[in-house]
Amino acid sequence: MKYIAAIIQPDRLDYVLDLLEKKDIHLVTVSSVMGRGRQKGNAAVYRGHQEVGSLLRKVKIEIIVNNEFVKPAIEAITEGARTGQIGDGKILVTSIEQCIRIRTGETGPAAIG
Repeated sequence: MKYIAAIIQPDRLDYVLDLLEKKDIHLVTVSSVMGRGRQKGNAAVYRGHQEVGSLLRKVKIEIIVNNEFVKPAIEAITEGARTGQIGDGKILVTSIEQCIRIRTGETGPAAIG
């Protein structure tokens, strides 16, 4: 079981979600976040939107998948989020020690679905 977190540009979210859906990855949590990376939060017109201050708008996608879905999830996120420009984002993958479905009490891979 793996936890995948991806920080991407907000305008790429629909592309990423569509590609995840095509790979049978449906359980996704999305949050609006702010941050900065190589662009160091420099204010500029970025993808048609004026960004101000030292933090830029981003979207964080969180997914927990069984091992056989790790590669397809990474491929979908990469393909959907990549523009080739600075600020495309990052994907982080970590191991999950345990997962418990609260409603049924299922544990492990069965709890993920």
